[in-house]
Amino acid sequence: MRELFDEAAGQSPRDPRESARQSARTPQRKRFYKEAGVAEAEGGFAITLDGRPIRTPSGRQVVIPSRALADAVAAEWAAQGETIDPVTMPLTRIANSVVEGVVDRVELVSDDLAKYFESDLLFYRAGHPEALVAREATHWDPVLFWAAETLGAHFILSEGIMHVKQPDEAVEAARAALPGDAWSVAALHVVTTLTGSALLALALAHGVRGADQVWAAAHVDEDWNADQWGVDEEAAARRAARARDFEAAVAVLDAVKVPAVKGP
Repeated sequence: MRELFDEAAGQSPRDPRESARQSARTPQRKRFYKEAGVAEAEGGFAITLDGRPIRTPSGRQVVIPSRALADAVAAEWAAQGETIDPVTMPLTRIANSVVEGVVDRVELVSDDLAKYFESDLLFYRAGHPEALVAREATHWDPVLFWAAETLGAHFILSEGIMHVKQPDEAVEAARAALPGDAWSVAALHVVTTLTGSALLALALAHGVRGADQVWAAAHVDEDWNADQWGVDEEAAARRAARARDFEAAVAVLDAVKVPAVKGP
């Protein structure tokens, strides 16, 4: 069982899309168990296969803090057919990534996540056409206003793709709003790499934006192009695959709620 997730689960959530691609290249193993279940364990709940708890590639037992989340992970295992496909198990991949790559280095992963505040998607705006400019503002400005007014993080916007240096104080203020637990940090990292925006991920974690709003905001430009030129089928397929990982990360955040941030 360990080698099933050697590539998908043995990595920190630094690039979940690459992790999924690696999983897709791994030969699928035959299902070796009859039943998947959940059992109480120290610190939370363990996922069991025919009564035996699952472990990561390094041998660590996977313990999940929420019963609802544990049930959802067990459901992924139960839903497998004759072969096991890690790509269809995004919650399991996140859980294994947390145990293997985040629990012992939450600060390091948080620092990596905070780097996105230096070049966030929301900072770089279209100059034209006016309809696209307005659409970006509608989806992105409320998050930036929240960051400024609630977190004290005042960022600088730029037209086009030319990099703009963000104030250290703004980056530090946003960094301070990140949660401190491994599960939330891992889920936020997944959302950030999928959307290109740590600010959208942070707004999602603190209830400022819902999952549908975040997903739409992350694809403003893509949707604009689709409206003008039509939907590209390959791009749509890739987006659907990313959406599955995004939904899994949202489920993790919902299971380990982050308290709302108060004003500075």
